[in-house]
Parts: sequence; C-alpha cells; structure tokens
Amino acid sequence: MTLHLELAPLISLGAGIGILVFPKLLNYIVAGYLIILGVLGLLGHTL
Repeated sequence: MTLHLELAPLISLGAGIGILVFPKLLNYIVAGYLIILGVLGLLGHTL
C-alpha cells in the first residue's frame, strides 16, 4: 500500500492551522510560501 501526498495541500493545511492558532503568523506564512514557490519556479520544479 502506498500513500501519495501532494506538497501544496499539505503546505496549505499547515498554513491554515498556523493562522488559526497564531493570527500574527499570517504575514510570515504567506511570505514563506511565496518565497518557496518562487524559488521552486526558478529551479523549474512545480508543487
């Protein structure tokens, strides 16, 4: 039995939970997500 998980939904779920628990983390979570997305885009990877 194999478990196939995508990265983007896991990141989104973690970010959503983090925002609910610590609302001030919203700026850092969004900034981190955008930086990771940008770096992966430059390297030719997709989420």
